[in-house]
Amino acid sequence: MPFPLLSDFWPHGAVGSAFGVFDAERGADKRAAYVIDRAGIVRYAHTYAKGSIPESAELLAQLKLL
Repeated sequence: MPFPLLSDFWPHGAVGSAFGVFDAERGADKRAAYVIDRAGIVRYAHTYAKGSIPESAELLAQLKLL
């Protein structure tokens, strides 16, 4: 992909906590997707049910809006 992707690996839970999706009881982030523009503004945010996978078409549609 021609843009950076972020995964919350180390320090454990730091990014998830900052975005409000870290589940301390499970010790893992909830599944979530964000589209952040070049100015650092969150333009899209969605949290998904446990075990579900974000739809590529949905995310691509949000990217096209930038």
